[in-house]
Amino acid sequence: MQKNAKDKPVRVLYSFPHRLGADRICYTAWQQVNGLAHAGADLLVMPVDLVRPVPANVKVDTTLTRGKLTVSYRLFGRMRVCSWHDRIVAAKLEKIADKIDIVHTWALGAEQTLRTATRLGIPTVLERPNAHTRFAYEVVQKECSALGMTLPPDHEHAYNEEILSKEETEYRLADKLLCPSEFVVQTFLDQGVPREKLVRHIYGFDEKKFYPDNKPKDPRRGLTMLSVGVVAVRKGQHYALEAWLKSPASKTGTFMIAGEVLPDYRKVLGSMLEHPSVKVLGHRTDVPELMRQSDILILPSIEEGFGLVCTEAMGSGCVPLVSDACTDICQHMENALVHHVGDVEALTKHITILHEDRVLLEKLRENGLRILPEITWNAAGVKLLEAYKIILEAR
Repeated sequence: MQKNAKDKPVRVLYSFPHRLGADRICYTAWQQVNGLAHAGADLLVMPVDLVRPVPANVKVDTTLTRGKLTVSYRLFGRMRVCSWHDRIVAAKLEKIADKIDIVHTWALGAEQTLRTATRLGIPTVLERPNAHTRFAYEVVQKECSALGMTLPPDHEHAYNEEILSKEETEYRLADKLLCPSEFVVQTFLDQGVPREKLVRHIYGFDEKKFYPDNKPKDPRRGLTMLSVGVVAVRKGQHYALEAWLKSPASKTGTFMIAGEVLPDYRKVLGSMLEHPSVKVLGHRTDVPELMRQSDILILPSIEEGFGLVCTEAMGSGCVPLVSDACTDICQHMENALVHHVGDVEALTKHITILHEDRVLLEKLRENGLRILPEITWNAAGVKLLEAYKIILEAR
């Protein structure tokens, strides 16, 4: 018996203008592909290069890699490489249009692909792993000015008119923008993007790497707080350090910072990094174990997309203390403590509360562990596939 059209796998062209499976967004995209494959999508993935294996049912067609050679971003520049990738994907889409139901793109490598898909009548989505870029530039610049520092011209959050213009063009061309948090949604609404253009989904965590240590912890010991990732202005580490040192938790506890500190920012943080309770660990490859050792993860970002470390911390049995710029998976007094961006007084109170009330700490930890099946990468893949289907049905 022939399958109903609704039962057929959604045929997705997933275009990624970077090295799928590398760090940061490259890791996010790789996990997203894995989750979609697990959910049952029929995937044709076109990245610049593939650096980690994907499931056997995923078809891969790299755009700028031949054998072991990949076009160098350092030599040709990111914008140029992304543009080349975009043109190649758009040209290939012309030839396979009847085999694609929806096109999934990423920023800076999407314009020509989006134009081609629209002309061919194929629905398109653009991934938005962070807030609206104009908002991100403005809020980080404002924070840097308040701190008396200047970002290097090549920093990802230093104002760049070429990048902003390119991305805003892609925002307009895409049928839908995929937003992983309500914070991201709000930054687009504030820039005049209609709500019906914004589609919610989530990112996840790898439950094979991030899992709890269920050995009981001595409630009399000092609190262990952890931050993970590059120590940069947008992550609000100056707020984290100020709140930690104001809290009595710093007298008996430890604040571990797992990440490189940007040189200019180190000058701003100054003596706070020298406090005996603060341990600057640098870049670490044992983050899951650090999370299992820690009581709380702190992420007081002033601008964020989702904050993968939040779900990874929950998976490891570590309670997130986050700003309201982070993922709404973190629910205040349910599985996390959430403060308004820049509210050092509230953040200090939250650290102190968990220092003094280990019963509450354990309750938040247990509630976080309870929702883990809902926030894995496989669960995120199911949600994204459902979003595709809703978009297709609306057409």
